[in-house]
Amino acid sequence: MKVATSLHILCAACVIAFSHPRSAGAQIPPPSQAQAALQQAIQQQPGLTDVIRARIRESGMSAEQVRARLRASGYAANLLDSYLGGAVPGQTSAVPGAEELAAIQALGLPPITGEIVNLDTGLVRRVRGPPSAVFGVDVFQRTTTQFLPLLSGPVPPDYKIGPGDNLVLILAGDLERAYSLQVTREGFILIPEVGQVHIANLTLDQLRDVLYARLGRVYSGVRRATTRFDVTVANVRANQVYVVGEVAQPGAYQLSSLATVLTALYAAGGVTDRANMRRIEVQRLGKTVSTLDLYDYLLEGNARSDIRLETGDVVFVPVHGTRVQVRGAVIRPAIYELNTGETLADLIQSAGGFRPEAARERVKINRVLPPAERGTQATARVAIDVPLPGGAAPRFALEDGDVIQVDSLAKAADEYVVAITGMVQQDGRYPWRPGMTVRDLMLLARGPVIGADLREAEIARLPADRSHGQLATTLRVPLDSSYLLNRDSAGRYVGTPGVTFPAAGTAREVPLEPYDNVLIFRQVDFELQRTVTISGEVRYPGTYALQAKDDRLSALIARAGGLTPRAYPEGIRFSRPLADAGRINIDLPRAQRDTTSRDNIILQPGDSVHIPEYLPSVKVVGAVNSPGSVLYRRGAGLSYYLSAAGGFARRADKGHVSVRFANGEVRTKGSGFLFFRGSAPSPGPGSEVFVPARDPSEAKTDFVALFGAIAQILASTVAIIVIAKR
Repeated sequence: MKVATSLHILCAACVIAFSHPRSAGAQIPPPSQAQAALQQAIQQQPGLTDVIRARIRESGMSAEQVRARLRASGYAANLLDSYLGGAVPGQTSAVPGAEELAAIQALGLPPITGEIVNLDTGLVRRVRGPPSAVFGVDVFQRTTTQFLPLLSGPVPPDYKIGPGDNLVLILAGDLERAYSLQVTREGFILIPEVGQVHIANLTLDQLRDVLYARLGRVYSGVRRATTRFDVTVANVRANQVYVVGEVAQPGAYQLSSLATVLTALYAAGGVTDRANMRRIEVQRLGKTVSTLDLYDYLLEGNARSDIRLETGDVVFVPVHGTRVQVRGAVIRPAIYELNTGETLADLIQSAGGFRPEAARERVKINRVLPPAERGTQATARVAIDVPLPGGAAPRFALEDGDVIQVDSLAKAADEYVVAITGMVQQDGRYPWRPGMTVRDLMLLARGPVIGADLREAEIARLPADRSHGQLATTLRVPLDSSYLLNRDSAGRYVGTPGVTFPAAGTAREVPLEPYDNVLIFRQVDFELQRTVTISGEVRYPGTYALQAKDDRLSALIARAGGLTPRAYPEGIRFSRPLADAGRINIDLPRAQRDTTSRDNIILQPGDSVHIPEYLPSVKVVGAVNSPGSVLYRRGAGLSYYLSAAGGFARRADKGHVSVRFANGEVRTKGSGFLFFRGSAPSPGPGSEVFVPARDPSEAKTDFVALFGAIAQILASTVAIIVIAKR
């Protein structure tokens, strides 16, 4: 246990000690400094920190709102704290890394556009721009460098050790030692007490075999198995590779020795729209050692040709070859590059295949003719119609610049359709097919609704002869009860069909033609129950269904058991929502005495009747000296109740006193004119008298001036009359 614990401590110490390797050369920065160099390049970008601060400031979000959004998007809440305030003099500006720039977009702010490049480290971050029409180019548009392999960590079994790698050798057992071993430029490592060992181009398994032999000469415990050893790669070296051709940023790059061709393409910011993605070459010592077809990687996830790069390798991306464009009803419409021998069928497969709504009869190809075949510039383009036998793309040869158009199915206005309206669940237009019948259309419409008349239907059909301006011809077709869809397990109809329909099976099947319009009739006078509500002082208040369309108010009160002894029939409140009629004045005593009077109104659906309780008082409110209720006195007028309430207050508007009666009716006292007094309504039991207050902004009437003006008008009128008589 003690040996194992010591071994773990030694391993941890070695990893920590060698996490910062020494420089491999004067002109090449150490691999561990690559990310730091990238951050330095970002920091040196003119005004980038100020731009981030300005974006956050212009958004109007507070610091707490910024932290809350970052936390909701999966970022650390304090990630952008360095940019929340203004720049402090003398303080070092924060370094905006890839994560910070991505967090800016997570806040809903515009992305930081442009490219940040450092040719010394070879790391290029290419900010996402507008989408490219060329398939595969957008894959390399990214906002982070996380695709790049780490400089530390485990290495694959086939990794070959080379100059610049950092190894850790651990001995445990009879003796416990740990060594950090740097591979020299010549491919050697120097082990204390053992000497120099050449290990260049060896895998870890091969290296362990070599060390077993060399260590066994010095430490006898290795042979007797009393001393164990292990060797690992603590940090891998950095290779210098060159990426040229159609990439975003050609140049020399310092990449991990674990980097592959795809790694180099990502590091260089990806390929351009002009790149040949079917044949990317890797040149080593002047010879092409591998070619990479990016379509294998993008379409199938096949990266077998993505070899690991070595120092001095050149990744060359040539200009594209034959390109064609596919548009319309395919899964991935885009511009695609074709290899030699690939045809229309291969192109459709690369585009993901046809969409479900694709027209599978034929496709159209727009082609630019070769110069030798052009007559004039006006005839340099041709359209080729290519049939699709069985709905599949044929092996039709394509040429550079072809544009393939895959049409969608025709719009509804251009298809053969039929329509159904009337008493069905889902009326509308439906696609027509040969042999379609009225029953099929009824099934698509989810069957008839309650109240449908299934004795016959009407079909409006396009006329065969339109010489006289006919728009349609109509014909009646028979139906029967088999068109009812809502039945129980025994086949019996569930619901109230209304009139008796013909028995099932008696109506013949009626075929439909394109553009037929089928109308399902409504049963004559069919209607669901009409209900009215009566409440208040009746014996059996509630919601009642009308027995006939001419049921009247008196009949409803009789069905409700009549009025109670506490009822006040003069205060009936009758409300009708139909056509927004609202409250209707009803004289209930007259309606009960004379059932033929207009007050015995015919009831409509939704009517509401309320019979209030008799209240032997009148309420007086508003601008009076003593608001409250006054006992009702038969024959007493409005002035009686106003006096009982202490009379008008000084601010009272005496000319606009209103009385709201128990039935909801409102009457207002007339103000009169000159020496004539206005009429005053007489309150009844349960009424409410309201005295409004004058508006302080209204000026009082100057009666002296008013009478003077009237006198002048009268004098002028008399003078005119006298002159006229003379």
